[in-house]
Amino acid sequence: MTASGNVTMPAGMPASEEGPESQSDEALMASVRDGDREAFRLLVTRHIDRIVGLARRVVGSGEAEDIAQDIFLKLWIRRDQWTPGAGAFRTWLYRVALNRCIDYTRKHTTVSLDETAEMSDPARSPLEAYGASEAAGRLRDAVLQLPERQRIAITLYYNEDLTAAQVATVMDLNLNAVESLLKRGRRRLREILE
Repeated sequence: MTASGNVTMPAGMPASEEGPESQSDEALMASVRDGDREAFRLLVTRHIDRIVGLARRVVGSGEAEDIAQDIFLKLWIRRDQWTPGAGAFRTWLYRVALNRCIDYTRKHTTVSLDETAEMSDPARSPLEAYGASEAAGRLRDAVLQLPERQRIAITLYYNEDLTAAQVATVMDLNLNAVESLLKRGRRRLREILE
């Protein structure tokens, strides 16, 4: 310790060494652009649960994990398309994920809500088990009945905790359009659930 109260590091040791786990998504993605597989693994680990959740809420549970895997595969293949400093990595990732979910829903026929019901999974966390409750199931079914753009806006805003401005960026809409989608989506959900 120095006279001023500061801690001195032994000679040759950096004052602060940031491990990969503590790096920002943007720093990791910059490494991924250079082909760093470990940085990619860390990004996947950080975001896989949220991307699977987004896919479940947009397309239903049946194909969510396959879609999420495809999203991360495309992220690796097209890693050079991410531009550092152009925006938050999370927003960019959600946009890629949302586009993939939209492509999936357009390519596949509409399935009845009965076919999208989740199978019981004993390995679920308590939070996931709660999500399978009757009330949550009714809400999930109601959200799946919304028109596509309302469903996406509601999902991103409420389930993925994005701000309305971030939702606008992901959906490539202006803020007023997103706020209108959210308002109409909430109104429609009330009608469905009554």
